[in-house]
Amino acid sequence: MKPPEYTNLLTLKTERLTLRQLQFSDDHNLFALRSDQSVNRYLGRKLSTSIDDARNFIKATLENQSFYWAITLTVANKLIGTACLFHLSDDHQKVEIGYELLLKFQGKGIMQEAIPAVVAFAFRHLKVNAIEAYTHIKNQASSRLLEKLNFERCDVDEENMVLFRLMASE
Repeated sequence: MKPPEYTNLLTLKTERLTLRQLQFSDDHNLFALRSDQSVNRYLGRKLSTSIDDARNFIKATLENQSFYWAITLTVANKLIGTACLFHLSDDHQKVEIGYELLLKFQGKGIMQEAIPAVVAFAFRHLKVNAIEAYTHIKNQASSRLLEKLNFERCDVDEENMVLFRLMASE
């Protein structure tokens, strides 16, 4: 749960992107994202089957006040992907990062631009010491992204999930 003091910090900007809170007007693009088999191939979650699934997810995310961003091109302000921070440890030492992007926007450097903004938020405002990411061993694109962003490959579990970790710089 996000403490109220973070409300004004939740809009993150990069050269091309704005990361902002989800809005109910994101429902169609969020449904497209969460119902696309290619996007969800390695995520291990049930595909969305209706626009109501997307609307319910938006409602739950807003009520939970979680650290969940809609990634948009600043010039268009339409959701093209998402990024989130979750599983914040009780002692605030580590947090997990997740992300997804509509297929037609993949391979354009968008996540290479978006994820550093989320990482900076986590280190600067949540004061975590480590950010962890899990990706399926076959998800080479995600593994390459994390390695480019200086995450260190740490472990592979019995479900073929690779743990990557980024430590706060001293």
